[in-house]
Amino acid sequence: MTLDAPTGGGAGSPSVARFGNGQSMGIGSLPHRDAEAAAAFALAEFDVATIPTLPARSPAEGMIAQAIGGLPGVSFGQYGSFAIDPIGLVADAAITTDLGADAFVALRAFLDLARKVHLDGDPVKWQFVGPVTLGVALQRAGLRTAEAFDIAADAVRHHVSQIAAAVADALPNSPQLMMLDEPRLIELMEPEFPIPPDVAVDRISTAMAAVGPHAAVGVHCCGDADIATMLEAGPQVISVPLSERLVDYAGYIGRFIESGGVVAWGVLPSSGPMTIKPDRYWRAVSDVWCMLVERGVDAGALRRQSLITPECGLSQHQVSTARRVARLTAEVGQRVHEQALSTRLALGA
Repeated sequence: MTLDAPTGGGAGSPSVARFGNGQSMGIGSLPHRDAEAAAAFALAEFDVATIPTLPARSPAEGMIAQAIGGLPGVSFGQYGSFAIDPIGLVADAAITTDLGADAFVALRAFLDLARKVHLDGDPVKWQFVGPVTLGVALQRAGLRTAEAFDIAADAVRHHVSQIAAAVADALPNSPQLMMLDEPRLIELMEPEFPIPPDVAVDRISTAMAAVGPHAAVGVHCCGDADIATMLEAGPQVISVPLSERLVDYAGYIGRFIESGGVVAWGVLPSSGPMTIKPDRYWRAVSDVWCMLVERGVDAGALRRQSLITPECGLSQHQVSTARRVARLTAEVGQRVHEQALSTRLALGA
């Protein structure tokens, strides 16, 4: 897909110019148990090659397990369970990122295949658990709140910096997009959430900064997160499920797009019934975008600065269903790319 894409990106950050115009992109997890097959799927089915994780292959590839595997004082049980020794796991403890471990089999398989098929130069996206979601997991495992979120922030910064460097080493000419997966953001505005929103924003922002010059950065939440808070962290991309509730944030979204930001719209459901044609999902995109344009969002920029994705990861599906989701996602994205939505949306069609 040829891009006419945005030039956005914060000071010192890689541009998101290779991400947009309705390109299809995965969210991260796939149902495969064979890492090589998953790598081939990720390269073939999405416009933006999406490095997968494979929690069905091994619990070590679950997003929390992947992040805590290099922490001292952590032990793993069956089916992805883990236990923490509070004496061994303390803030400022040494963290290791073993990209040769079982937790990163899918990453290694993807990079191996990417080299073989000469992917270098094409855009690549990958994902890692965010510090807020990891902090909640550590707190619920028994750590004190301050310690849990300090350790989570250190772990995420260390791991994403290592992964970004490994991807850059394998694919030095490929623009990278690193997305922090933050499902716990849906709870952030609740009074009982363990840290205040401004602290959460700071943790996310510093985690994104850890990839340095290697990758553009973004935040993904597969639920109804507060968009204003997500944007406050300073991402270049936000990834959210498509919903009419987003129209309430039209001002925020419009300013984000004006500044060069890209929105990844979760158009395809990751659960529940699914149609065999893209028309229903295309209409849903058009309806929401029409409402956003009516509230002042620039129609042309909206089309150019959009990615199309499933709502969430696909690890709970069969491989055949995941393939159908990916192909429907690509068909919707192709319509975004091909049609002159600016005119249609301006007329409210």
